[in-house]
Amino acid sequence: MKSHTVHVCRVCGTTTPRWVGRCPGCGEWNTLDEERSDTRSQSRSRRSLVTTSLRDLGDDVERAQSSGVSELDRVLGGGFVAGSTTLLFGEPGVGKSTLALMSLRALALRSIPVLLIAAEESAGQVAKRARRLGEVPDGLDVAVTTDVDAAEQLLRDRRPALCVVDSVSAMSDESLSSVTGSVPQVRRAAERLCSVAKDTGSALLLVGHVTKDGELAGPRALEHLVDTVVRIEGDRQGSLRFIRAIKHRFGPTGEVGVLEMVPEGLRELPDPALSVRGPRLEVPGVVYSVTNDGSRSFLVEIQALVATSSSSPRRVAHQVSSQRLALLLAVLEARCDIDTSGADVFAATAGGLAATEPGVDLALAMAVASAVVGFAVPRTLTVVGEVGLAGELRSVSGLTRRVREAQRLGAKRVIVPSEGDLDATPGMDVERCSSLAQALESARTVTK
Repeated sequence: MKSHTVHVCRVCGTTTPRWVGRCPGCGEWNTLDEERSDTRSQSRSRRSLVTTSLRDLGDDVERAQSSGVSELDRVLGGGFVAGSTTLLFGEPGVGKSTLALMSLRALALRSIPVLLIAAEESAGQVAKRARRLGEVPDGLDVAVTTDVDAAEQLLRDRRPALCVVDSVSAMSDESLSSVTGSVPQVRRAAERLCSVAKDTGSALLLVGHVTKDGELAGPRALEHLVDTVVRIEGDRQGSLRFIRAIKHRFGPTGEVGVLEMVPEGLRELPDPALSVRGPRLEVPGVVYSVTNDGSRSFLVEIQALVATSSSSPRRVAHQVSSQRLALLLAVLEARCDIDTSGADVFAATAGGLAATEPGVDLALAMAVASAVVGFAVPRTLTVVGEVGLAGELRSVSGLTRRVREAQRLGAKRVIVPSEGDLDATPGMDVERCSSLAQALESARTVTK
């Protein structure tokens, strides 16, 4: 066996034979770490492969076991699959460890064997977090170690239904000379833990970190190594947390789970609308719309404020697309004779729900127009539609689902594009408009 030195980028995993200042793969500076690589010189015996006809195979689907957290089950398509590896990552303080502990606690309450391997916190710190979630059940065990050898042996001995490693970045293999947290160490630890999970049939949940840009820290190979990649995100100043699957080998990735951060931990929100509703103030600049995310629809409150500018006009967008806002301001001036070129324009959503899809264009444009002209849009009116540069309203996906969600939450009237499939909705006054100008006139007529 021959040994030689290579250099691996800790950001993207690119390998070079010698050290260079700038990574040739991702372009980052000073990110190459030295690693010893072993090459087997002996020849390997050839093995014959057996093929199987896809036509003869059945539709067997791996059965998932519930995670104990319904919002996480929604994202995972039912729960964790035995022998699979799931990578959970997010920004510091967003609730990764709490979500993982919620799942372990829920399973332990049902007498399902679970295990937590804590590589960053002490057993006392973990116990304190567990008590915030409620009574600590029997069988919720924790092992504190950063040694991947010890973790691997414990997994083989205990064979839990679910094992959480918090976090994979803190695990290390003593056979490697690189420091803990480096690309070689994270990759080796993940490879060994994934292998033992498949051997024992245990579902493995790895907790990961993010870079300063909000991307998953560690080698890119880590994403390809695991079966599922789940991200938990949310504004740290707000209470809402969103769970999304970026990769999922056992199901679709379009679902979203919603949780709320409370003093006791995370609370599930099957109906987020109950948490984001504000006071009933009918003032200019407030318009309601419905956005689709996965199989769910969310009512969003779009707010706009137009103020006199003391210097260079500002455009501030929070939880809405700044590019869409700039486009809509130009359309309002060119097609509807509503000029905001000399004013500061502020646009945001209330309650913490982001609304960046084109389906909320009409609500965003109407909120700005309402703030400029000075008319209030009633809370019982909801608007949905994409706005084009010609001022036309374009159809959006899932229109029927949006309209029914608006009706469920109290809307009596809805303005939608003239094009697009929409099933009958008894009890809802639906008005079709072909242009932004027509929609604005219709909204103003309601308020008179």
